[in-house]
Amino acid sequence: MTTLQITVGDREQLRQDTLQFVQDSDADDLDSQDGKATLQFGTYDDFVDSLTPLRLELIRAIAEETPESMREAARLVDRDVSDVHSDLKQLEVLGILTLEAGGPSGAIQPVVPFDRIEVHIDYPLIDRDDADSASASA
Repeated sequence: MTTLQITVGDREQLRQDTLQFVQDSDADDLDSQDGKATLQFGTYDDFVDSLTPLRLELIRAIAEETPESMREAARLVDRDVSDVHSDLKQLEVLGILTLEAGGPSGAIQPVVPFDRIEVHIDYPLIDRDDADSASASA
């Protein structure tokens, strides 16, 4: 299993990291990241909209209990199957889990390929442009 690193922060840094990743992959220069995958959000709002407490509870339940179907995952968190289905689809798009065919009776099985999530949030309290202009006028 691996660790999922989630970073939240500067959109410009996100853009630079993405460009660097593309350049490294074009140059075939990618290193193994010691069993870590990375998911980046440009803003804190994007992060909290995508990883709600209910979704985090669902991720943990799937990782701990390995349900054989979406319906079983919904039972684990005591939620409506259609709501859990929607959350699972969103989490799949983000790359936090996979939905694999072949469960009992052809059911789709949610699988979390991580055993840990680490979150780093860059949350500036002062807009850098405002701080620069304030110190210049002082």
